[in-house]
Amino acid sequence: MTEPPFGTMIPAMVTPFSDDGELDINAAQSLANHLVDNGADGLVVTGTTGETSTLTDDENIKVFEAVVEAVGGRAKVLGGTGMNDTAHSAHLSKRAEAAGVDGLLLVTPYYNKPNQAGIQAHFEYIASATDLPVMLYDIPGRSVMSIEPDTLVALAKHANIVALKDAKADYQSTTLALANTDLAVYSGDDGLTLPLMAAGAVGVVSVSGHVAPRTFRELVDAANAGDFATARQKHFALDPIQRAVMTHIQGAVAAKTVLQWQGVIPSARVRLPLVAATDHEAAVIKADLADGGITF
Repeated sequence: MTEPPFGTMIPAMVTPFSDDGELDINAAQSLANHLVDNGADGLVVTGTTGETSTLTDDENIKVFEAVVEAVGGRAKVLGGTGMNDTAHSAHLSKRAEAAGVDGLLLVTPYYNKPNQAGIQAHFEYIASATDLPVMLYDIPGRSVMSIEPDTLVALAKHANIVALKDAKADYQSTTLALANTDLAVYSGDDGLTLPLMAAGAVGVVSVSGHVAPRTFRELVDAANAGDFATARQKHFALDPIQRAVMTHIQGAVAAKTVLQWQGVIPSARVRLPLVAATDHEAAVIKADLADGGITF
């Protein structure tokens, strides 16, 4: 198995805001410490769940610096610097490197709909802009275009491209990446963590891991140890929690809502175009969490 370069249980961390929508740096540092104290050994900062698309570059850098200050040395910190403007992404990646992050998360360029040659050139350009290791992020449900297996094989030859966050729910395609590259593959779909790890993935970049980080830690550790009986038990225990966070409303909204209920962050505020959970949505989330043994 490829050694995990960024840890194995990596929450895709939300970006806390105050009730008036401003960055809450103290809450970001507190959340980062909470997650690491409870089993995370890596954090993705200002990725999709971190609402990166509604952050300015300066806000991204402030969050990177704050999280590195809080947990640097205890967990790997990956900066979400991917976007659909290659030059802009490279510029932000250089700033992230100066801010002290341990690696970069680069999403497939969205909206532009580049072909595979464009996707490869985009990633190689950004990966060459810094000395940081890179995790690619394949999520065609958001980016429309997927990273095809042949493109992954080519990208894996770049010295700085070392990992893949796979969120395209195509098991066969993922196994091709596992079989034909030395990339460290991470599940980007909480519910597929167990089957992907059975095929050789090293861990998970998780949204619902905010809510039950210790159980995710136990699942990942059991799977990496080859104890799939225990891993299955943890998978089943996490199913209602994953359902609560990932199936009713956008993951960042659900994660922030639950974190506020848990007293981990002071506000569940999200930025437009995301909006807060309705009373009905909150009730459904609470019912699923109760099925998973989490009550308020």
